[in-house]
Amino acid sequence: MAEAAKVSLSPAQKKMMRERNWNKIKKDKWMYLLLLPGVLYFIIFKFAPMWGVLIAFKNYYAGIPFLNTPWVGFDNFIDFFKDSDFPRLLKNTLIISGMNLVFYFPLPILLALLMNEVKVKFYKNAVQTMVYVPHFVSMVVIASITFMLLKTPSMEGYTGGALFELIKQITGKQVNVLESPTSFYWVILFQAIWKETGWGTIIFLAALAGVDVEQYEAAIVDGANRFQQMIYITLPAIASTIVIMLILRMGSVLDTGFEQILLMQNDLNITNSETFDTYVYQIGRVQGNYGFSTAVGLFKSVVSIICIQSANFIARKLGQSSLF
Repeated sequence: MAEAAKVSLSPAQKKMMRERNWNKIKKDKWMYLLLLPGVLYFIIFKFAPMWGVLIAFKNYYAGIPFLNTPWVGFDNFIDFFKDSDFPRLLKNTLIISGMNLVFYFPLPILLALLMNEVKVKFYKNAVQTMVYVPHFVSMVVIASITFMLLKTPSMEGYTGGALFELIKQITGKQVNVLESPTSFYWVILFQAIWKETGWGTIIFLAALAGVDVEQYEAAIVDGANRFQQMIYITLPAIASTIVIMLILRMGSVLDTGFEQILLMQNDLNITNSETFDTYVYQIGRVQGNYGFSTAVGLFKSVVSIICIQSANFIARKLGQSSLF
């Protein structure tokens, strides 16, 4: 019926609708003007460069005219999947991403719930400021601090970093965390937790601000304690926000933080520290094989699209909020 009504519109009616829409745009012109920078950003930096994915299907090297490079089809992808490094890269990427999802993702939610229970405004604002600050610290600085805390003694008679000496006192052994492949995963995780947990609470605190206060008052009348109020009122109120953030997180399941891993990487932990992000850098920027590195990047993008679509589909089937 709707399609039939749409088809049956006369030219005069269509003209009237166009004029009506144009009048709405002119009425809200300042709102559209505020929207313009964001639209231009995505057009210039997101949509316009998408033609570059064609490099993944070419044997392209820097210095060769793009149009003169031969097409190789899916050869770059086939070579990547057959590469002996692929299983190791996939394992390291999934382990780091999985640890962040299991251990890091719930922490901003928990911290936001705890901060929401603080009723002293001055103390709450002070705590918020302190947990937000690490987000603005450069990863280079964080890597330097990590090296200073975990470094081993450079010479006989010298002491190592504070955490190195503490671990030595507790275990009675000299544990070289920075050079241990197994410890690398945990170092990356703790860095991410310290740097981003506080900043991640912003969205959840904003969601908590919209919870109806009357629900808490009714729960108090019914005899509910603070923990019960959190479980039965606060958490259900922000459940949709948690689901949306989880769906968005699934879209970056293969993104492990290039700068952080590159700074903490060394020859001794390379077996566990090499991920898709650092591999693309080594193949593309260092070795100059742009076709192969673009294929790896496109593979990551496709997997991210599949993950976010799957997570969104599951959330919708379970009756939860979804992106689309």
